[in-house]
Amino acid sequence: MTFERRVVVTGAGAITPVGNSVSEMWEALKAGKNGIAPITGFDTTGYRSTLAGEVKGFDPLEYMKKVDSVRADRYTQFAVAAAAQAAEDSGIEGTVAPERFGVYLGAGIGGIRTLETEHRKLLERGPHRVSALFVPMMIANMAAGTVAIRHNCQGPAMPAVTACASGSNAIGEAVRLIRHGYADAVLSGGTEAAVCPLAVAGFANMQALSEATDPNEGALPFDARRNGFVIGEGAVVLVLEEMEHALARGAKIYGEICGYGSTCDAYHMTSLDPEGTGGARAIRQAMDEAGYTAEDRVYINAHGTGTPMNDSTETLAIKKALGDAAWDALISSTKSMTGHMLGAAGAIEALVCLLALRDHVIPPTINLREPDPVCDLNYVPLKAVNAAPTLALSNSFGFGGHNVCLAFREVRR
Repeated sequence: MTFERRVVVTGAGAITPVGNSVSEMWEALKAGKNGIAPITGFDTTGYRSTLAGEVKGFDPLEYMKKVDSVRADRYTQFAVAAAAQAAEDSGIEGTVAPERFGVYLGAGIGGIRTLETEHRKLLERGPHRVSALFVPMMIANMAAGTVAIRHNCQGPAMPAVTACASGSNAIGEAVRLIRHGYADAVLSGGTEAAVCPLAVAGFANMQALSEATDPNEGALPFDARRNGFVIGEGAVVLVLEEMEHALARGAKIYGEICGYGSTCDAYHMTSLDPEGTGGARAIRQAMDEAGYTAEDRVYINAHGTGTPMNDSTETLAIKKALGDAAWDALISSTKSMTGHMLGAAGAIEALVCLLALRDHVIPPTINLREPDPVCDLNYVPLKAVNAAPTLALSNSFGFGGHNVCLAFREVRR
């Protein structure tokens, strides 16, 4: 399938558990560095789950004035920082009309830290002590709105809120925005900052989180020992740009977003359809848009959360989508190193796909020492491998039955 207006990535920014820049993040992932550790942001005494992929060494004042930072939830601070990095990396500002410049950012939960803080004030000090900025700091569109204000993006600006598929949906819908002529460039990706008492307790009590205490036993995608995901946080923002616009200004190009699949299981509030049908359809949609052929060498950045059902069902979905070629694909879950960044997960994993295509390196699934017989594909265990994929796919699945797949290639004229 070909499109008259093609979409490329010309900039990237990253605030993650394994580094607060794209280069630092990528070097860590290639090296198999584990960004998961015991939670430091609050006392976890009495909690079932005590590990997280926390962002380390982040100072919002590097990207925002103090007056602005105290009026922004941490998820918005992360987004502002990643967007600033991406815009600088791309050099996009000043090259596109403001009304043709958009923002689509995913956030699965939004300002839950602000919700916690202000609810505590309400209970302990009364209603008059709740901040007048509580609502705008909390709502899930404010990261997109703040980034749009900072970069004068007067085109469409909105969030995608589809749980753990939010970052991927944001990117996919931004691709369609550019393809169909409504924008020439979009700042797109995902952000999340939910490593906080309320979110950790909620996920843990629904038995979604790993209860391991050893960081190397926490996130175990596709391993027989897996028993839940490890929560992570951070933001990744990409500059999506119409290809001819990017070429005309001599922009550096990471790669092309050439496919997008989006489906819904319509099955259960939190569980995947065990048949993997919806996931397989999303993968196949993205492959078809990308012009997949039997000659393609495929890399898949799996959703790979480390929950028992997700990993077995995703394996089944990949087999249904690729057929016999599934056993030839290289697959890895970088959540084994970052934890599950929720609304930001699809964005960091999209960036990993682009970098894998560029550098011909497949990052590993670390700590995969006891493969589950049901998960019998090549998940690149323990160490990165050198390979030259021609097509990279990123899978994201979210509560509510959301299935998303993004497809990437190096630019071909």
